[in-house]
Amino acid sequence: MGRVVILTDSSSGIRQAEAQQLGISVLPMPFFINGETLFEDINLTQDTFYEHLTDGAEISTSMPAVGDLTDRWDELLKEYDEIVYIPLSSGLSSSCETATALSSDEEYEGKVFVVNNQRISVTQKQSVFDAIRLSESGKSGKEIKDILEDAKFQSSIYIMVDTLYYLKKGGRITPAAAALGTLLKLKPVLQIQGEKLDAFAKARTVKQAKSIMIKAVKDDYASRFKECQDEMQLCIAYTGDISAAMEFRKEVEAEFGITDIMMDPLSLNVSCHIGPGALALACARKL
Repeated sequence: MGRVVILTDSSSGIRQAEAQQLGISVLPMPFFINGETLFEDINLTQDTFYEHLTDGAEISTSMPAVGDLTDRWDELLKEYDEIVYIPLSSGLSSSCETATALSSDEEYEGKVFVVNNQRISVTQKQSVFDAIRLSESGKSGKEIKDILEDAKFQSSIYIMVDTLYYLKKGGRITPAAAALGTLLKLKPVLQIQGEKLDAFAKARTVKQAKSIMIKAVKDDYASRFKECQDEMQLCIAYTGDISAAMEFRKEVEAEFGITDIMMDPLSLNVSCHIGPGALALACARKL
C-alpha cells in the first residue's frame, strides 16, 4: 500500500511549524484586508489579524486559489502515493466542493481523497489527528476518508460572542437586533453542528454564557454522543484573549473532572465573523 500524506487548511488552527512536527501539510487560508491578500500564518499572524479587526479594517475571507491547491497536490504527489485532504466544513465555505470536483480529474482520481466531514477549528484539528493515526495504522486514503465522514456529526461547537458588532457587520444579524442586544448587554451563544454558524441561546452575562455552553456539551454527551462519550475529546477555543480562555479551562476541568483538554485560538475564518473576546467549548470523537 502506498504512503499517505495528510493535508488540511489553516482553518484547522494547525500552524505551519506544528504541521512540520506532525509530518503533515497545511494550506494557508487567504484573507482580504483593506484590499490586500494575506495568508494565515505566512504573512498574517493572529496578533496582526486582531489589530486589523479592532481597527475596523475591511476583512473578508476567501477559499484557497485553485492553482495554489493543485500546485500543493502536485508537489505532495511527487513524494507520496495518496493525499487525504481535510478542508473546512462545506457548510461554511465552497472550498470543499471545489476540491472534491478537482479530485475527480483524471490526474488526481484515486490519489487525492477530499474529506467532507463538516468540521472547523478545533474539531477539524481532531480530524487531522485521527487521520494521522489511521494512516499510521496502515489505512488507505479512501479508507481514511470513509472513516472520517462516517463520524462527521460526532462533534459539536458552542461559541459565546462578546460583542454583536461583527455579526451585524457581516449581515448575520439585523442592525435592530444588534442594537437591542447591545442595549441588553447580551452575550449570544452560537453553535456549529456541522453545517453552519447558528444561534443557540442568549445569555445576559459571561458567567451565564459559560454555564449554557457547559450544559449544552453535557447534554450532547448524554444524548447525541451517549454511545461514544468515553471517546470524546473536549476542546476550548478563543479569539484573542488567552487569559479568559485559561480561566474557562479551569472551570471546564472542574465540571467534567478531566484535564486532557485541547486548547487553541479559534480559526480566523470564524473570528472574522464574531470578533475578539469570544470563547468556545467544543467536543469531537477521537477515532
